[in-house]
Order: sequence, then structure tokens, then C-alpha cells
Amino acid sequence: MNRSNRILPVYAGDVSGCCSALFELGGMTVIHDPSGCNSTYNTHDETRWYDHDSLIFITALRERDAILGNDEKVVRDVVDAARELRPRFIAITNSPIPFIAGTDFAALCKLIEQQAGIPCFYVRSNGMHDYSVGAGGALAAIAERFVEPAAVQLGTLNLLGVTPLDFCRDEQVSDLHRFVREAGFEELSCWAMGSDLDELAQAAKAQVNLVVSATGLPAARVLRERFGTPYVVGAPVGAFSAQLAEALRQAASTGACLWPCRDGRTPAADGTHCVVGEPVSAGSLAAARELQEGVPYRVVCPLEAPRELLASGDALADGEEEVEAALAQATLVIADKLYETACPPTAELIVRPHLAFSGRYAFVE
Repeated sequence: MNRSNRILPVYAGDVSGCCSALFELGGMTVIHDPSGCNSTYNTHDETRWYDHDSLIFITALRERDAILGNDEKVVRDVVDAARELRPRFIAITNSPIPFIAGTDFAALCKLIEQQAGIPCFYVRSNGMHDYSVGAGGALAAIAERFVEPAAVQLGTLNLLGVTPLDFCRDEQVSDLHRFVREAGFEELSCWAMGSDLDELAQAAKAQVNLVVSATGLPAARVLRERFGTPYVVGAPVGAFSAQLAEALRQAASTGACLWPCRDGRTPAADGTHCVVGEPVSAGSLAAARELQEGVPYRVVCPLEAPRELLASGDALADGEEEVEAALAQATLVIADKLYETACPPTAELIVRPHLAFSGRYAFVE
């Protein structure tokens, strides 16, 4: 059966990405889905549940509701919960069932916002895409609805695309903050870990935005369109950090958008050295390894990321067979441990855990 996986798991879904992006912002996320299906997100895709809660609910869609429609109940339940809990906003997302049934989510959001008096927006999902699509859409919605025009403050930036699905360990996020300081910038907000909605609303003050994962690119584009803020795409990794810092200073002074994680690498046509995973972090790691070793690395991206995030010679692997084909000539692969079964038997695997791919298993030694 085409596009079915026999050896590799799939990445966390778009619903998980949406919930993760909005987790700390004080809003209420409502998943339109049958009862119990949000346990996948709560149990496997969100490490922050260990520290604090978030307002994430499910509509408990029933078979009769799915077939005949019962939007009045959805609106009533969401409005009642919002009046009791008073969230900063209401975000609606969904699983495949209401998507296939043709639910009018724009109308639902309009009715809920009118009755609750709280901003309500829809994050398009259907459970059939990966987390980068859902998280990217959620952060873009925040940029569209809540960021207000403001005078630019020189030497400031926003971090875009920070969620535990890509940056699970605390030290990874701490490294991002330290890099910003050492690069000579003041951080205004982190989208969306460690910053609240009020901080994100001030994002237009930034002189430049740093996109550290594919989930931050949609928001960067919205902020570029609305306020003209340039953005730089890349994550601070090893020797590549100096190149990234210089790109930030250049973008801040010229107003141009730069992609050093893509443009700062040599095309890897032979594919003997590969990095598998989210394209911004993988491209940044590939650039760092090339600077250290003088050997070009191919990025193999299994996510639904824009092709423009990849360099010439990289592979956008839309399925398990494409991953195996992209790694067929590899002698060294840097990837999550579960990619071991897709690597050639003679290839060396350097394990780089990715929560959005293998969940808790990635961090169990």
C-alpha cells in the first residue's frame, strides 16, 4: 500500500504541533475530535505536562454528531468553558473526522468569539500532516491576531519556532538564549517557550527574527509582511554559531532575509554523510560538521517543510521508501535511533534524539 510505513514510525501530527505551540500562552485550545484522542498529545508529545497544566480540551465528538452535525453543542460547550476559565484566546483545531465531514470552522470561531467575547481563531489541521504544519499555523495565527505595530528597537530579536517537539531538553533552550546574548542582541520573545502572550505581542519591536526550526517560518513570514522585519534561518550549532551570528548582524543592518543553514553549505551530491530530521536544525548541524571536517553533509528531511529550506543536493523524503533511497549510499548518518533500520548495514549511526519522531523512547538509554 503506497505511503504505508513498515519499519519507521511517523512524526507527531499537526494537532500535537498546534497544542505544543500554544501551550504556554494562556489560551484555551479545543480539539474537535472524539473523546480520548487528545491522550496521544498529552501522553507522548508534551514534556511540559510534568511541570504545569494548560487549557487543552476535546469536544468529545460522537458518531451522531459527525454524521448529522451538532455545531450548536460545540459552540455552547466552548463558550461555557471560556466564560468560566477566561482564557486569553480560544484556538480551535481538529482531527480527520470533522475535516472530512466539512465542518465550517470559520463560522464556529465567529460564533464563539461573538458569544464569549474572547478572540477565537482556527488552526487548520486534519491529523494527516506532521507537527511542523500545525505548530507553524498556530504561531502564524498569533502573529496575525495579536502582534501590534511598534517602533523598532535596535539590537533586539525574537526566537521563532521553539517547542519541545524540536527542543526537548532544557539545556537546548538555554543554549539558544545564551547564543542571542553572545551575538550581541537582546531577546524580546521566544515563540513559544518561556514567553507569554504579552511578550509575543511586542514582537514588532524586534530588529530581526531568528527562525530556529521550520515551525517558526510561517510566523516569520507574517511578521515580515506586516512589519517588514527581516529574518534569519538557522540554529546555533558548534562552529556554525559564528556564521549565524554574523548573518543576524547583516540582516539587522541591511533588512535582508538570510538562510545561512542552507546557503552556507556545499552541495552533498554523493550522500555518503547525512543528517536526518527537521531541516533547520539538520541544516545547521550539517553546516557545523562541514566546517569542522571539510566534508559536505546531505540533509534528509522527512517533514512537510518548504523545499526552500533545503540546499541543492538535499533530499525531501516524502515517505519511508524515499528515506531509504536517500540513505542508500551513506557511510555515516546522524539521526534519531529509530532510523537505524533505514540505514545501510555498514553505515555508522550517530544518535541524535528527536522527541517528535520517537517520543520518550528517544531519551531512554
